[in-house]
Amino acid sequence: MLARNLSETLQRLENAASNAGRPVPRLLAVSKTQPAEAVAALAAAGQRAFGENYVQEAASKVRDLVELSLEWHLIGHLQSNKAEAAANLFDWVQTVDRPKLVAALARYRDAQRGPLNVLLQVNIDDEASKHGCRPEQLDALAAAVAAEPRLLLRGLMAIPAPHADLALRRDAFRRMKALYDGLAACYPQVDTLSMGMSDDYPLAVAEGATMVRIGTALFGARKRRESEEPGLGTGDSGQGTGDP
Repeated sequence: MLARNLSETLQRLENAASNAGRPVPRLLAVSKTQPAEAVAALAAAGQRAFGENYVQEAASKVRDLVELSLEWHLIGHLQSNKAEAAANLFDWVQTVDRPKLVAALARYRDAQRGPLNVLLQVNIDDEASKHGCRPEQLDALAAAVAAEPRLLLRGLMAIPAPHADLALRRDAFRRMKALYDGLAACYPQVDTLSMGMSDDYPLAVAEGATMVRIGTALFGARKRRESEEPGLGTGDSGQGTGDP
């Protein structure tokens, strides 16, 4: 079933890209709340990159699946006091949104592992319920990341407001693409614009997403967490960072 879901999702991404005249984006499988066995099954079908919201939950999966050499992305809000664990657990952190977090991740990243891939999260619709920097803060934040040899600035991530009017979502994706293009013009290593989920990824692909975050279409409806790991400060249950 998971192999079929992956094949169908990849085909839909190819179709969306073809219809828009865009390159096919990378697929990030959102595996939060899914057991390691499900991740392993999807990996056996060919998926290599997985997104997690919580440091502790991810740590157990990374440990259990270490022999598979998967690529792990943090897509949940990260508090600075968990930066030490996150810096060496993940290959990518997609939710960098403030200078304090930049400094903490750089301080704790093991130099022998190579630079940690970083995306800057933008609160593109200025929603009070979501994390992310404002567009006008991007230049300073990007410069802070670029100045750290243990971090590698790769691009931007966003979660536009879930407007029922798809034209409003399209506008948010367009604004993100403009910010991304401006960033890429200044930093040649920038190559990733992470946006779009199950209900709006065709719009995101049409507007230039290079990575989409999809969970439900791959794994089915996610299981509810009994708690949100109180005291860990690794995620924000009020913010959807990947496909629900």
